Amino acid sequence: MARLRIAVIGAGASGLASIKSCLEAGLDPVCFERTGDLGGLWRFQENPEQGRASIYQSVVINTSKEMMCFSDFPIPDHFPNFMHNSQVLEYFRMYAKEFDLLKYIRFKTAVCSVKRQPDFCTSGQWEVVTECEGTEQVEVFDGVMVCTGHHTDAHLPLDSFPGIERFQGQYFHSRDYKNPAGFKGKRVIIIGIGNSGGDLAVEISHTAKQVFLSTRRGTWVLNRVGQNGYPFDMEVSSRFWQFLSKMCGPSLSSSYLERRMNQRFDHEMFGLKPKHRALSQHPTVNDELPNRIISGLVKVKGNVKEFTETAAIFEDGSREEDIDVVIFATGYSFAFPFLKDDSVKVVKNKVSLYKKVFPPHLEKPTLAIIGLIQPLGAIMPIAELQARWVTQVFKGLKKLPPKSEMMAEIIKAQEEMAKRYVDSQRHTIQGDYIDTMEEMAECVGVRPDLWSLAFTDPRLALKVLFGPCTPVQYRLQGPGKWDRARETILTTDDRVRKPLMTRAVERSHSSSSVITMSRFILAVLLFAVIMAYF
Repeated sequence: MARLRIAVIGAGASGLASIKSCLEAGLDPVCFERTGDLGGLWRFQENPEQGRASIYQSVVINTSKEMMCFSDFPIPDHFPNFMHNSQVLEYFRMYAKEFDLLKYIRFKTAVCSVKRQPDFCTSGQWEVVTECEGTEQVEVFDGVMVCTGHHTDAHLPLDSFPGIERFQGQYFHSRDYKNPAGFKGKRVIIIGIGNSGGDLAVEISHTAKQVFLSTRRGTWVLNRVGQNGYPFDMEVSSRFWQFLSKMCGPSLSSSYLERRMNQRFDHEMFGLKPKHRALSQHPTVNDELPNRIISGLVKVKGNVKEFTETAAIFEDGSREEDIDVVIFATGYSFAFPFLKDDSVKVVKNKVSLYKKVFPPHLEKPTLAIIGLIQPLGAIMPIAELQARWVTQVFKGLKKLPPKSEMMAEIIKAQEEMAKRYVDSQRHTIQGDYIDTMEEMAECVGVRPDLWSLAFTDPRLALKVLFGPCTPVQYRLQGPGKWDRARETILTTDDRVRKPLMTRAVERSHSSSSVITMSRFILAVLLFAVIMAYF
């Protein structure tokens, strides 16, 4: 039987994981990348190609290396825990080389259209039209994996800011920002307090005369450095944390997180405290913002009511004169213009996909969207698990439920999202990291069996339950099992500490054995209680 041919659109993080998942499943992938190189969002360019996702020069990823790595390819231990974008790209190149993925990628090849074949009801096949250096090519594929991301099309809501058309200064979307060199001595307003807005406010404040950070709702600010100096996402991404959150409920969980964040600085005193709870919005991750605010170099303001030729008037009645630049850090919208026949409809950043992957109305489940999710955590391992599941569905090893069941689940998920998060186009594709990983792992058949591990490998079981839920845990068993998974999980702490310990320091061992034994006994007792819950 001939191998199924799969079209993979995009050679960013999701595309690379999809190529590899196809190869693992015995499928024949062909990846189309419109630019001349891999990396997608994480490949910095001063002048990026039209329609390509773009980052600024100084971007450091806000998820740690242990939580963002691909499941069977750990990031080298000497790499920093939070990597600069150039190191993220280097890791992707290493991944592509390790698994020989480059030969499956057609660079400088844009996808013009993807549409169902006339006999789609029986064949499930797709006609894919591509263009390379002016030459069009038409091919037929048995499945399509769309890996184009959701940071491509800038959302610039100018209609919401009266007077901007007469503003005499410069204004643009944060997508077009690259470095702070051109802002020396200027008065700058940044609209939006997500991760991009916070980063730009901090960076530009080092050269600008004054930066104003405008926000409608405020935000909770997380620091990359968590308790005892470990990455914060490793602390809040464990099955034990998930268990406590569900037992306590969202209100108590939010209270705990808010108290932790306010211990660093009082969000109310800094003008950042929002009306919503910590778990009702995608938080802002920023290490330096409170330092720039307390230094007066960044001033937090409310929403802009209107602009004049040279000033901004805010909703609280205050006014800032002599504004030189306005940067709209107002997020992104996503679309799939190459998908024809209404294969996937996107309305105001909302899209109906079963488990955020499969369009429910197709007669054959041979089209999948990979990586279209906004988690509090890394997208890369989620996209990888999605790809592993999709290839099983394409091969017929896994079946999707009837359309009615898929639609019911989609509606339920959208209602829960609307109930939890503030109304914003930023919150249409949200997902909790662990819940999403566990759900996908259940679909693939690789979710760790804690009961089995408790009896066969208690040390590993405790690590899987109480330690960070790293992607490697989904290589312990089932399809794609990796023989180095156990060792990699047990040495997680070593890789976290390695890039930090660049100076030899004498360690204190006083009472350490007593503390270790106490923690072990407590962990065993908690393990028994939690397993009873599961």
